[in-house]
Amino acid sequence: MTVAGQAEEVNVGAVEADGRTWNVTVAIENDGIEFVGHLWFADDAWDDEGFRDHGAIPGRSAQEVAEHARALSTHDLTLRFRRAQADQRRHHGLRKLTEQVLENIRHLNKVATSMRAGLLEVDEAAAEIDATEQKLHSMIDELRHFAGVPA
Repeated sequence: MTVAGQAEEVNVGAVEADGRTWNVTVAIENDGIEFVGHLWFADDAWDDEGFRDHGAIPGRSAQEVAEHARALSTHDLTLRFRRAQADQRRHHGLRKLTEQVLENIRHLNKVATSMRAGLLEVDEAAAEIDATEQKLHSMIDELRHFAGVPA
């Protein structure tokens, strides 16, 4: 089960493009309000994590997101592959870490906003804020290892 701040990867299928087979997965996250998935395309011949389609697949549950992703036609997957390929970046490690930092900042803001609105208990929210802040500090410390490194 996907919980707030953690991603779940689900296999969607494969796409044939550029003479290669690309495995397609959907990374599903729960931001505390809804579930959102993003397609990832990876070639088995490469050791990298692949590249992500920036289009979102929303749902009320992780299962609904996975079902929606699996229901995409081969044509739709190919279009999303082409879009993701066009948006592909050279510095994957730095980009992924940057996205994780931004996701954690958004999570931190949502927890704080929910706490102030009375939707979360203060002690529970404070513990989540502290844990998220520690994650962010660790991520910032890692940035120097990814900066300027292609692939």
